[in-house]
Amino acid sequence: MLIRILTSAALFALIPQLAAADPTGTYDVVGKNADGNGEYRGTVVVRRTGETYSVVWDISGTKFIGTGLGAKFVNQNRFEMGAASRDDIALSVGYVAQNSFGMAMYFEQPDGHWEGVWTYGGSTKATSENWYRR
Repeated sequence: MLIRILTSAALFALIPQLAAADPTGTYDVVGKNADGNGEYRGTVVVRRTGETYSVVWDISGTKFIGTGLGAKFVNQNRFEMGAASRDDIALSVGYVAQNSFGMAMYFEQPDGHWEGVWTYGGSTKATSENWYRR
């Protein structure tokens, strides 16, 4: 019984954050290089553009241009992926930069920052990236 009460309390505590998720905004980015050699820093701007997101990174002067879709909980038992919504708590993004392309997935964390993983075309590795709202 105690476990049910604590679980319910935790879910109710998360509901307001889920309702205010809206991923649009400007973020500071900290990520790990795909080759394992250190980290990188930069910025990313996320805008809702109709049913998709425009995601533009600036990492040391190099622009990465992405298009994304969102995902959100529609009830306690169902997660829905699709058109961009202010309720999205997850983003899936395909991107291009110079002669490269890749994909990434991000999830909003309870403290409001976004954690993600990404890879690039032809790679056999995935690495991490975090976004912190400005």
